[in-house]
Amino acid sequence: MFKTLIAFFRICGYLIYRRPQLKIAKRLDREGKIQERDEKVREGVAEWARFMVELSGSTVEVIGEEHIPRDTAVVFIGNHQGYFDIPILLGYVNKTKAFISKIEILKVPLLSDWMKLMQCTFLDRKDMRQSVRAMGEAIETVKRGYSLVIFPEGTRSRGGPVGDFKAGSLKLALKAGVPIIPVTIDGSWRIFEATGKFAKTHVRVTLHPAIPTAGLTREEAAALPEQVRSVVVSALPPAVE
Repeated sequence: MFKTLIAFFRICGYLIYRRPQLKIAKRLDREGKIQERDEKVREGVAEWARFMVELSGSTVEVIGEEHIPRDTAVVFIGNHQGYFDIPILLGYVNKTKAFISKIEILKVPLLSDWMKLMQCTFLDRKDMRQSVRAMGEAIETVKRGYSLVIFPEGTRSRGGPVGDFKAGSLKLALKAGVPIIPVTIDGSWRIFEATGKFAKTHVRVTLHPAIPTAGLTREEAAALPEQVRSVVVSALPPAVE
């Protein structure tokens, strides 16, 4: 418990340490220098994310980065094992990306500032109208060239079997007309969820070949959630499929 508290304060301290970089990114945003802003944000967020993972002593292996198209936005769709899935993808997968996050994150200083600059979408699950608007904003974000990460299980599996992939989560990729990159995360739950405190482990991230979404028939679109889920679980040990 004490080690976890120390890690928490170190993470907060790192965010404070990075405030000058945040100010530069905000200035670039105000000046309309979007490409420079995005590069500054990508660098800053990736450094912070790797710092979080390295605090636990864990290592990350990424397989299949050659499957990521460089000339278009994509929607990364993966299984969700634990809290560290997001830092792992931010720090170790080399493509600018945003997330759909709970609206409560807006109350967290510094972190929420970075997330806004990342073009994250904030979702209020208690407000259906706001949720619909937020999903529309996320679709437009992808159309503007920003890749997005979605965990369609809707909750963390904590190393257990992968849940069903909710069809609504994949509609964003369909409506934006961009490829889906299935992502398998294996081992992230051992960093925290396994014991309730930071632990050293090895995490393997597998990026699978892109699945096109443009021009799908209604039947093909309906089959997409199970198709993507099957690809994701194919790279997991049998015990957690």
